[in-house]
Amino acid sequence: MRTLITGVTGMIGSHFARATRARGWPTFGLARNSAAMRLAALPDPNLFFCDILDRDALADVFNRVNPELVIHLAAQAFNGISWQMEETTHHTNYLGTYHVLRACRLLAPQAKVLLACSSAGYGDVTPADNPLHEARPLKPITPYGVSKAATEALGYQYFANYRLAVALPRLFIHVGTGHPPATAIQNFARQLALIRKGKLEPVIKVGRLDTARDFIDVRDGVAAMMLMIEKGCFGQPTNVCTGQAHKISDILELLLDISRLDVQVVADPALMRPSDEPLLLGDNSRIRALGWQQQYSMRTTLEAVYEDWLQRI
Repeated sequence: MRTLITGVTGMIGSHFARATRARGWPTFGLARNSAAMRLAALPDPNLFFCDILDRDALADVFNRVNPELVIHLAAQAFNGISWQMEETTHHTNYLGTYHVLRACRLLAPQAKVLLACSSAGYGDVTPADNPLHEARPLKPITPYGVSKAATEALGYQYFANYRLAVALPRLFIHVGTGHPPATAIQNFARQLALIRKGKLEPVIKVGRLDTARDFIDVRDGVAAMMLMIEKGCFGQPTNVCTGQAHKISDILELLLDISRLDVQVVADPALMRPSDEPLLLGDNSRIRALGWQQQYSMRTTLEAVYEDWLQRI
């Protein structure tokens, strides 16, 4: 199955490339020129540098690849950063997704499409509302959440009106190696790695520690989404999550135990967000019904992330 992955140099994109190539599928990647400094998941002949906001350049890539599967991951992908990049977030995530779906409709109408949606779309929920089922109305409260809820709606419109085979996974927070320090886990692990290397004083700066999230190892997440593609789960939003929530404070304690460092924990106002859901816990019954099972524990995932940062800095 000829596969085109947008955002292929990102954490999830690179893991998808490994998964599709392991199946023997010819795999092509798309990334912005600004991503050229990152380690590419694909050899140069299979990697195209193109901005999804450039509709003509995107059409050229589609004509050259003739994809049978399009995995759309390219986005402004960070909830916290979206407060400072509100216009860019909406522009890239919604208009960029429109360009990808339009190219699929006009140039690859028989292709299967996987559109990365987000649990941030659930938004304004209380702990009592959890676990979150896909039937729950979306009420996003962050710029990122709004952009992803809108792109999910756009994906469903193309499924319903143009009969595109669009899979709509709602991704809870994916954790793995090769990720920038734009999330709490990556930021904690990076700071601890710097402290271990003697490049930072033994003080770790943190934001809110009382929230809880359903974290999933990127390898488990990609396995779940591959099942959605292979089993034809199209037009139906599907949570990609473990069904277990971890408090940020517990994640920090686990990383401290893994690193075996004695550090001072200091709250940093710069890491606080204007709003933050106290709990996001997903109901994963739909993905489990497809045969998915979790393979990686939280500790195993965090060990890999911490070791990755020790190698990167």
